[in-house]
Amino acid sequence: MLGQSMDKRVVFDFEIDFLNGGGVQGQGFRLDVDSEEIDDRDLGDAVVRDLRLLMVGEVRILNKQIIQERHKRGSRPVADANGSVGPLYVDLSHTVYEGLVTLKGFPAPIICDFLSREDSRKIYDADTRFQIGRIDMVANTGTYLDSPFHRFEHGKDLSELELASLVGLDAVVARVTGQARRAVSREVFLPLDVRGKAVLVETGWSRHWATEQYFEGHSFLTRDAAEYLRAEGAALVGIDSYNIDDTTDGARPVHTILLGAEIPIVEHMCQLERLPASGFSFTAVPVKVKGMGTFPVRAFATLRSA
Repeated sequence: MLGQSMDKRVVFDFEIDFLNGGGVQGQGFRLDVDSEEIDDRDLGDAVVRDLRLLMVGEVRILNKQIIQERHKRGSRPVADANGSVGPLYVDLSHTVYEGLVTLKGFPAPIICDFLSREDSRKIYDADTRFQIGRIDMVANTGTYLDSPFHRFEHGKDLSELELASLVGLDAVVARVTGQARRAVSREVFLPLDVRGKAVLVETGWSRHWATEQYFEGHSFLTRDAAEYLRAEGAALVGIDSYNIDDTTDGARPVHTILLGAEIPIVEHMCQLERLPASGFSFTAVPVKVKGMGTFPVRAFATLRSA
């Protein structure tokens, strides 16, 4: 009877490979579990989260067994952030200018006067001048946000997005700069608390912005990464790369999965290296246009000063 009242723990060995080389091993590792039904993948995920590992590749679980032993952990205390003296903003958007090519094969914006200052002299008082500009561009220009309508005919367009889904979102950064492979898989996100948050993926690819290199060989999220972010309740996903999908995959699974779950996507971001891993908020608001699914944004982070 005493044995039946004890908690359950799992004892196992593990081997973990890192995407940027090297690895880590553990023998006789123990974790609290609620039941005997835990498979190797779930156990591997738990190890990655527990150790807060980043840039994880393959995880191998060995010599697993369930034992009866009291759990070793209670609830963790949550630190309170006090003494904030005002926000610090980090601009995460590229500048849009005439001639800028964002997507290969798409036209660059044309920026000109609709009403020049000289012509405005005919309308206003002698010392009063105005300029009214005009821009001709495709929606996918600069740093932009995709709404569900971008992928789905009956999805929400830009005018239907709630401000609460775009403004002041708690945010985290997933850093994969320097990893050997282009694909960003679900394991990268396991150490992060993504529920209800904007998840910003720093690949370092923005260093190639406005060059021919930017269009080829970029980093992207995998299908299983998108499925994980959807399942874990991410509020928005952004990336500093050419496309959140592998552009050789015509199915565009990441756009399909995220936008299908009404999770907005922000692409072509920059300066993510200036952000902390967490403890900041993210905002990216497009123009409220009916019948469009994509538009440039002024994306920025608000840091909480100590």
